[in-house]
Amino acid sequence: MSVSPLQRFVPFLAVLGSVTALGIGTSWAKQWLFPLVGAQGTTAVRVGFSAVLLLLLWRPWRWHLSRTDARAVVLYGATLGAMNLMFYMSLRTLPFGLAVAIEFSGPLAVAIWSSRRAVDFVWVALAMAGLGMLLPLGVNSSELDPVGVMYALGAAVAWALYIVFGKRAGHLHAGHSVSLGLLVAAIVVVPVGVVHAGAALLSPTVLLIGVAVAAVSSAIPISLEMMALKRLPKEAFGIMISMEPAVAAVLALVLLGEHLSALQWLAIGCIVAASMGSAATAARPTGSSAVNAKKIAASA
Repeated sequence: MSVSPLQRFVPFLAVLGSVTALGIGTSWAKQWLFPLVGAQGTTAVRVGFSAVLLLLLWRPWRWHLSRTDARAVVLYGATLGAMNLMFYMSLRTLPFGLAVAIEFSGPLAVAIWSSRRAVDFVWVALAMAGLGMLLPLGVNSSELDPVGVMYALGAAVAWALYIVFGKRAGHLHAGHSVSLGLLVAAIVVVPVGVVHAGAALLSPTVLLIGVAVAAVSSAIPISLEMMALKRLPKEAFGIMISMEPAVAAVLALVLLGEHLSALQWLAIGCIVAASMGSAATAARPTGSSAVNAKKIAASA
């Protein structure tokens, strides 16, 4: 049966919708939750409600979990929690789009390290050029807050570790590993949010916004991405998902009024180009693992 041009275009729209929903949810969190409960409380609310939503959606208790698999889930869930916490801590002082761009260096490093082919030196050079424009390496080399940059780099490291640990649980059903991983992430970050924000987390306003942010940042992206992965080659999916830093920067401009300099836009462009190039030239086994890990991480 032939497929119409519109049907072929739907998966690409699904990936764009996923990236956009994720960016909108994070923008809402920064705009509405940060002033009420801070970055730590925001992380607790978002990850906590995301875990509840996905537990109800996937009901992971239906599947058996061996001790080895449980250890893998705990490791990648803990790194997922750390990644979310450090990313939101970076958003206190960094523009959203730039924080995402720096964080993207984590999965990009894993993808390139797994391949080690000559063409990957091109993507390394592009990524290094983009990061070099952003990181405060000299006295007047960057206007970005060094503490915020360190948190974003910490999130990048956590994301890279999350991918490595996630591969160990890659044979599990996606709903099984994602829901349990988010449960572990919630166990890691919720106590931090409680210590920081206390009873403010129980405010009806915070709870309502938290549910909305969790739904937009988790339920919608993972549903759209699963739809796209069924119809797109994984390399194409990786290229599309690499737009995330640029989409985040545009959404931050529209929703948060975060203006970037021409040099910062160029830096984002270099990192996006490096990510797209890595996905386009990746060997199939490596590309598959990296994309699946990115898919799971985006749902959080």
